[in-house]
Amino acid sequence: MSTPAPCLPAPAAPATARLFLALWPPVGWAADLVQRFGLDAAGARNRKVPPQQIHLTLHFLGSVPRSQLPALVEGLRVPFAPFDLVFRRCERWPRGMLVALPDALPPALAALHAALGAALQRLGLPVEQRAFRPHITLARRYEAEDAQEAPVPAALASPVRWHVSRYALVESHPVMAPDAPRKTVGTRYQVLHHYNASAAPR
Repeated sequence: MSTPAPCLPAPAAPATARLFLALWPPVGWAADLVQRFGLDAAGARNRKVPPQQIHLTLHFLGSVPRSQLPALVEGLRVPFAPFDLVFRRCERWPRGMLVALPDALPPALAALHAALGAALQRLGLPVEQRAFRPHITLARRYEAEDAQEAPVPAALASPVRWHVSRYALVESHPVMAPDAPRKTVGTRYQVLHHYNASAAPR
């Protein structure tokens, strides 16, 4: 009779969590955005962002002690009005990033960004000082199969619209190479909490 393998305890969660605030679309909407820009047929060298990970970052919080998570979840709740974002064009950004840009910055999005920044300050957390440039990262290392720059997708004749009615507190987890535990090969995201709109649109 073989000896049963010992039950090993699950690895303990790290004492800190890398957090950010984001607008998080439904997976179906994100998949449609990728398809509309023709990225499904992009070259194999591209590191396309999976639809389930597509998001629009509002604020980075950095590494925060897990013991503070309950207070953060409540402290980052701010009222905001739902709004629409319209996407029809992409840009290539430094370091091979391909991003989709909204046609405009709706006042309700600017107000949400500012309200969350004020909430972070009340919680004693740093706030990014650079100007807010809302965007969705669609791919990293955006290259053709011959390692040359892949063409930026053409602007869409009809835009992709997103009705935004919530934001999220998200944790990012590094993904390690199975054959090199100290080598990071990607990032996995976990939505910790959704915040729904709590004010009527004006």
